[in-house]
Amino acid sequence: MAATYGAARVLVASNRGPVSYTVREDGSLHAKRGGGGLVSGLSAIGSQAGALWVCSALSDGDREAVRRGVGEDGVRMLDIPADVHADAYNGIANSVLWFVHHMLYQTPLEPVFDAEFRRQWASYEAYNRAFAEALAAEAARGASVVVQDYHLTLVPGMLRELRPDLRIGHFSHTPWAPPEYFRMLPDDIAGQVLRGMLGADRLGFLTRRWADAFTACCEQFTGGLGSTRIGVHGLGADADFLRRRAHEADVEERILALRDEIGEGRKTIVRVDRTELSKNIVRGLLAYRQLLDDHPEWRERVVHVAFAYPSRQDLAVYRDYTAEVQRVADEINSRYGTPGWTPVVLHVKDDFARSLAAYRLADVALVNPIRDGMNLVAKEVPVLSDEGCVLVLSREAGAFEELGEDAIAVNPYDVIGTARALHEALSVGPEERAERSKRLAAAATALPPAQWFLDQLHALEEGAGRPA
Repeated sequence: MAATYGAARVLVASNRGPVSYTVREDGSLHAKRGGGGLVSGLSAIGSQAGALWVCSALSDGDREAVRRGVGEDGVRMLDIPADVHADAYNGIANSVLWFVHHMLYQTPLEPVFDAEFRRQWASYEAYNRAFAEALAAEAARGASVVVQDYHLTLVPGMLRELRPDLRIGHFSHTPWAPPEYFRMLPDDIAGQVLRGMLGADRLGFLTRRWADAFTACCEQFTGGLGSTRIGVHGLGADADFLRRRAHEADVEERILALRDEIGEGRKTIVRVDRTELSKNIVRGLLAYRQLLDDHPEWRERVVHVAFAYPSRQDLAVYRDYTAEVQRVADEINSRYGTPGWTPVVLHVKDDFARSLAAYRLADVALVNPIRDGMNLVAKEVPVLSDEGCVLVLSREAGAFEELGEDAIAVNPYDVIGTARALHEALSVGPEERAERSKRLAAAATALPPAQWFLDQLHALEEGAGRPA
């Protein structure tokens, strides 16, 4: 059967799209637009380019919008059945692939690849196929398609079969597991993931380390990369947006409120994370407790401002982790707190303006993930810190590749070592702190989001056609 061609010249595919819908009480639909690198990147290529974003309907409001035929120009939302999406997204993407790439399994007990896993894997295949078919239908002849992340690892291979004329890219926002951990997956599934990715002309990763891990997996499981090219694009912070947004009235209000909670003349150790298992919030709190034990001179002189915003609360292990964060923070406050000093100021309700306020007040930024594809918080705090900050950074964060030279490095599992690093960071003088912060901010903003996306697109288009 002859292929039919759509009109879109540049297509992006991701689980979450640039717009979401809610149903108001009167039955009308309210659209909320998101931001980020892909949004600004697609904006930068201009509307005349015939760009289209293919994404999944995630909420009841999104599904209702699809049913009513309501949509934004340049966006196609797929109404994948809710049960199929749940299996693919929570069952496979977030409970298997995320755990493999972040090396989070407690291996004596998990994973267990049983019949239920196979049932959910079939949903993951169906979910990826829905994207591949939509992209095949919408893409103009020879169009460029950039697929995003671990939710859609099978799409490049499926799309290649449907539309061999397309230029296909895939970008991984997570780490990539080394072969000895990746091989935990059943052999056929591991091969399917890699072959799906290798359907792309070009694969992008956040750091050379993750790209090399992928290449090593291919050498072991598929005999190599074949004709697929590899590129590294270290996503940077959007300095212009952040600096503008961080000086708006609501952020100034949050600064006053936080200063009240912190108290006059105290130093701040700031962290802002989702309560994602890989972010290592609990060990960060334990390191702060160790600091107060080892260096009692810091008591009443420092406050740990910790924002731990709930993530994936439909998964029991995440609910348990969130509860443990709260428990350890309460225990520190109970043990060390005084009438005029709360050692840990913990907030769990997501509030972007308050996050920016904390960035501006940071003397020390603590970013200690077990493993992280990049970690934009590590890049954003130095850009915004009013007085300059010292960055305590896990060597397992992708950002370490770019920022490690001017940060204080930590092993994320070593609580005593992290406490020592916090003491060192708090002891840095104001001039050195400002200098460090300046260098960190320059490295952090080297590849802003729009340019990050355009670089990938240009690299894909320059290498048109698969090498022989």
